[in-house]
Amino acid sequence: MNRTIRILLAALTVAGLGLATVQAQGFAPRNVECIAPAGAGGGWDMICRQISDILVQLDLVPGAIRTQNLVGAGGGVAYASVVNNQRGNPNVIVAASTATTSRLAGGQFAGYTADDVRWIATVGADYGVLAVSPDSAFRNLEDVINAWNVDPSLVSTVGGSAVGGWDHLKVLLLADAAGIPVQQVRYTAFDGGGLAVIEILAGRADVFSGDVSEVLPQIEAGNLRVLTVLAPERQEGLLADVPTAMELGYDVVGSNWRGWYMPPGIGDEAYDWWTDAFRQLAASPQWQELRPQLGLARFELFGDDMEAFAKDQVEDITKLLRSIGALQ
Repeated sequence: MNRTIRILLAALTVAGLGLATVQAQGFAPRNVECIAPAGAGGGWDMICRQISDILVQLDLVPGAIRTQNLVGAGGGVAYASVVNNQRGNPNVIVAASTATTSRLAGGQFAGYTADDVRWIATVGADYGVLAVSPDSAFRNLEDVINAWNVDPSLVSTVGGSAVGGWDHLKVLLLADAAGIPVQQVRYTAFDGGGLAVIEILAGRADVFSGDVSEVLPQIEAGNLRVLTVLAPERQEGLLADVPTAMELGYDVVGSNWRGWYMPPGIGDEAYDWWTDAFRQLAASPQWQELRPQLGLARFELFGDDMEAFAKDQVEDITKLLRSIGALQ
């Protein structure tokens, strides 16, 4: 199989996204809530809190936006809650990512599909990483590969997505590229990257599978050391000295988009309002300055384009999971 994963199915540069005027004037948001489907410290929590501040600064949303951490089942609890309890509520947005679509693809949100919500926008993407504690015996990626070759089950890898989810999938793809039997790779799932990092810091796990945006603050705090970035080329800043998997001979590239979905049953007027609001956010000077600081590459889709992208990605990841034996 082609071991290069290119899950992002649209170009990272989307032209013609000039600052728009919010339309659908008949709708006005109030008491807005952004649901982060995992605990504090992970990527979903980060994206909720960061964009909430900007939406308020741009006077798009009145008052503060409350972030609610709705933990459980790798995002499944939040997904079920929004579908069943928030139908028609235009004041709820939910943080999502490739982890969301990969879990839908793997059937981990039992009884739910990508058609059950309204996909609203994505405004950036970050690349996958493998990281360890600063004093880990694994000094580089080759040390991990060598340990896998001895016995894959002896290397404990953790991530913020469920088994078969995005953080797990990245590890499987890298192991497959190295010729390791993917069924033997040991992975433990946690509800969010923050909890997975705690396992590394406590010495209960060896390797953290996450994304650039999750590890940057951990690097600054001296908590993690990144072994590789699953990007087509080296990153800048704190990761400038970290080799890509491709540099090391493993043909794996993995990007994780950051965006949002909304409850089913919301009217087109509200949906169009939020689509335009996120267009304004993406084009704002505040986001243009913040995005690279968060380790995000430019990746912007809105409204119908985002709907089509999310559903196509679920279909493609389902095929990928089957091709590596992770899904029957």
